[in-house]
Amino acid sequence: MRPTKTDNLGTILSRKGVSRRDFLKFCAAMTAVLALPARYTDRVAAAVAEAKKPVLVWLEFQDCAGNTESLLRASSPSVAEIVLDILSLDYHETVMAAAGHQAEEALQMATAEPGTYLTVVEGSIPTKDGGIYCTVGGRTALDIAREVCGNALATITCGTCSAFGGIPAAAPNPTGAVGVQDAVPGITVINLPGCPMNVVNLTATVVHYLTFGELPATDQFNRPLFAYGSRIHDDCERRAHFDAGQFVEEWGDEGHRAGWCLYKMGCKGPATFHNCALVGWNDQTSWPIGAGHGCVGCSEPNFWDTMTPIYGRLPRVPGFGIEATADKIGLGIAAAVGGAFAVHGVASAIRAKAQPLPKTQAHVEED
Repeated sequence: MRPTKTDNLGTILSRKGVSRRDFLKFCAAMTAVLALPARYTDRVAAAVAEAKKPVLVWLEFQDCAGNTESLLRASSPSVAEIVLDILSLDYHETVMAAAGHQAEEALQMATAEPGTYLTVVEGSIPTKDGGIYCTVGGRTALDIAREVCGNALATITCGTCSAFGGIPAAAPNPTGAVGVQDAVPGITVINLPGCPMNVVNLTATVVHYLTFGELPATDQFNRPLFAYGSRIHDDCERRAHFDAGQFVEEWGDEGHRAGWCLYKMGCKGPATFHNCALVGWNDQTSWPIGAGHGCVGCSEPNFWDTMTPIYGRLPRVPGFGIEATADKIGLGIAAAVGGAFAVHGVASAIRAKAQPLPKTQAHVEED
């Protein structure tokens, strides 16, 4: 029997042959991702089982579809379960069968009742020259975002491009690309940055909404604290080597093979807030640092300008401690990182004008 929008999720999952045990395992996993006590598992299970399928509208603008790829490769739950059972994904240009006028009609139908749907945005929004650098169906991304996001119950940005502008917004930013919250100020938005975002965090955000009837608590950048409340550095499996002064000095050396700290190789973990180390990637198979490469800081605002060169070492910033949060760490590390890395963005802009760089500019440590 084909599920309807009036069926609750418990009924739908039961019809699909999902056992109670598997359902509770999923709810327990979501409870852990949300950093809730284990006793909340039953509450999450009850809320999710009784919830109606929330309508989701997925928009794509200046993007590489990496976040859609992340969605398509989800297995716990699988993309089929997400699309057919947990979410009513009524519009998604990449995966939907409709095209042209039929696709436009699908969007109009999904958004016909303001305040009854959630919007997911992937990709930045160009604002220069009236936003003409990204159009869908003859309309600019800016116009579509204002209408669809402006009338949504809430907007979830997937990936750093839709959250903060991402790579399209890197200096000199020729299209005037910005994130959704800057393009459509005043809307309810929750940002899930990352290049790409981790689909576990998207699922957990939706589960939180189904359980508590509201979006999760966020930091100053509108990122959910359950996913972006601690630094990668503090949860890193190589942290003990940092504390012991054991660093990789060059790729492939003894320290690299032994899993030592990648700080000297340009790892941006001390300045990056994300739960990569806790939830992992590819079904928790691994994650970038676990695979032997340093963090590039992709979940931070303006990372392409402030966190590059990728292999440039972070400046030594005093006061690192496991009690630091995204909101509290600001002044100390932002000033130091900004001073060391912002020159990259400045240099890009200056080079675009064919002017020489001042010799007095700061630079990232290279050794």
